[in-house]
Amino acid sequence: MARELFRRGLLDRSRALIAWCVGVALYILFLAAAFPSLRDAADLNQLVEKYPEGLKELFGLSAGIDLTSGAGFFDAELFSFMLPLFALVLAIGSGTRLLAGEEEAGRLELLFAYPLRRRDGVLAKGATIAVELALFSAAVAAAMLLFDPIFDLGLSVSRVAGAAASLGVLALLYGWLALAVAAFTPSKALATAVPAALAAAGYLIAGLHDLAGWLDPLRYVSAFWWVGRAPLREGVSVSGLLVVVAAAAAALAAAAYLIERRDLKTP
Repeated sequence: MARELFRRGLLDRSRALIAWCVGVALYILFLAAAFPSLRDAADLNQLVEKYPEGLKELFGLSAGIDLTSGAGFFDAELFSFMLPLFALVLAIGSGTRLLAGEEEAGRLELLFAYPLRRRDGVLAKGATIAVELALFSAAVAAAMLLFDPIFDLGLSVSRVAGAAASLGVLALLYGWLALAVAAFTPSKALATAVPAALAAAGYLIAGLHDLAGWLDPLRYVSAFWWVGRAPLREGVSVSGLLVVVAAAAAALAAAAYLIERRDLKTP
């Protein structure tokens, strides 16, 4: 039953997932096609240096960044904000839909009436989210590596792979947090709002902790800080990824525990 639930979850989302993957590939194509015209803009880095420090830190425009290099350009344009945003929308939306959405529609109680332990059902839904994000991250890496020689981006294969992995792991944490909130309460609004608010707080902490001293101790609770914000230029910390994976696993375990101890909402 758990395997069937996992399979159905992927099949039901296959068209939407294909659209997500094609859409992000087209977005990367647009930026890659624009890069050659910016590569020779000698004053681009000087222009960025004039931005306020808070703005530069918030969007990953650290001192010494070279926006005329492929790694610097895509770190700033993709991995500092837009790709994490896309991945978080996909993950949190899936986490909310797969549990709170089905409970609100009255399907979850029927599902758990079958010979299937609730926690196994939640774990199957968590696996569905993980595979969705793995495919999305693979589409990101494949698009960047495909367009690299075409537009002479000068990207490292290993760092592109690491950046895509960090993107998937980051989103997985918040997708499984959405499952945990939905396992605690039937509210779709809360299942979406709580992980989204935590993600926004983590992003701000990672971006501003160097400027605001009182935020600095909080950087350890920011998944964005652990995965890093310049994966193409600086690489990815394996230990940081493992910390976020452990936090995501704890969120999924909490979801499996909480769903066993709650009366399900009926329509």
